[in-house]
Amino acid sequence: MRNSTEKSFLKELLYGVPLKGTSQKKQTDIYGLIAPCFEELHKDITENRHTHYWLKGGRGSTKSSFVSIEIISGIMKDENANAVVLRKVGVFLKDSVYEQLSWAIQALEVSESWESKLSPLELIYKPTGQRIIFRGADKPKKIKSTKFRKGYCKYIWYEEVDEFNGINELRTINQSLMRGGSPFVVFCSYNPPISQRNWVNEEVLTEQSDRLIHHSTYLGIPKDWLGEQFFIEAEHLKKTNEKAYCHEYLGEVTGTGGAVFENVIIETITKEQIESFDKIKRAVDFGYAVDPLHYTECYYDKTRRRLYIYFEIHKVGMSNRAAVSAIKKQNPKNGRVMGDSAEPRTIAEFKNLGLNIRPAKKGPDSIEHGIKFLQDLEAIIIDKKRCPETAKEFLSYEYGRDKDGNFRADYPDKDNHSIDAVRYALEDEMKRNRFYIPKKSLFDF
Repeated sequence: MRNSTEKSFLKELLYGVPLKGTSQKKQTDIYGLIAPCFEELHKDITENRHTHYWLKGGRGSTKSSFVSIEIISGIMKDENANAVVLRKVGVFLKDSVYEQLSWAIQALEVSESWESKLSPLELIYKPTGQRIIFRGADKPKKIKSTKFRKGYCKYIWYEEVDEFNGINELRTINQSLMRGGSPFVVFCSYNPPISQRNWVNEEVLTEQSDRLIHHSTYLGIPKDWLGEQFFIEAEHLKKTNEKAYCHEYLGEVTGTGGAVFENVIIETITKEQIESFDKIKRAVDFGYAVDPLHYTECYYDKTRRRLYIYFEIHKVGMSNRAAVSAIKKQNPKNGRVMGDSAEPRTIAEFKNLGLNIRPAKKGPDSIEHGIKFLQDLEAIIIDKKRCPETAKEFLSYEYGRDKDGNFRADYPDKDNHSIDAVRYALEDEMKRNRFYIPKKSLFDF
């Protein structure tokens, strides 16, 4: 039960601006229109804790309904707030986000205060003239020319954000729209694509202080909102094709079937754990031109066959002197560091700069040997906060494909800098275990 103070706050949140021609305002409890799993997120937004909100989930998670309620109620509270709602392709705006926001207006029982226009596509709050406008990213000039007579663009909503061409496209649009006011609320809603290599799935692995990631599923939604048949369909798919169920209904990134590492676990590695680690493994993969230098520190638990990766340096254009300085700062006792033997000059320079570095003795099939060793571990545990680039590479690394898109039994030599460094770091463990790969297809394990 909510006390009278909280209910009063909710009413003020929804009706911060008086409705013209209305002597007594209807009062709608916004919590009655959002699922319980969104309540903490709603509080976060009202308290301006973050700017960017990425809402991911499966079918029936009501994330789009939540965003539409937030935008409508937020505009009615703040007389300077306007919104721009985007899809990658403009033709889909009318039957998706426009209808969704129209639903929110009806659900909040404020239809008499809003005007709907189809040409151009707009929703206008009558008492103040605030607007919600709709744009397709296939016509970028229209986005750049967006202006509001009153206030500023407080809300930006990217629906089906995975359809956009990457974070750089979003950044460019945001730079055009996020002007002339404060605060801003940027929503990105989507169903996670199946492959970890999709840019959206990789993007959410990157820590950003002003961004909050929220995951919801139909399991957190009141059953009567979705109807009994929805749950029947979900349970049927769960029984007949669990992988498809996990992707479609739970919004999980289940992979394309070509993931090299199926044993990666993303979890926090505490300071206390790190302090307890002995015999730390260290290695560096040197950068080439535009490729980054990658230094890694990890701990291998031989008994449980679990690898803990807890530190990285990942940087493009880093000089050898700067690299050695950064490594020695992390490794003050100058413990042994393994390096790529294909770069003897670089190893020699690192030695001259005072680093205790040795070349990894790469032999025939060393890539296959190393990757198979890592695949065979009980778990590869990566602290995403400490090692975002390592997490991204291990999760997204897939087998190569042929011209028809079918997976081949080989390992692409790209986006694998952390993987190479970890292989070098564990070289002695591989030799000690006499690990090898049979001379046959990698898919015949």
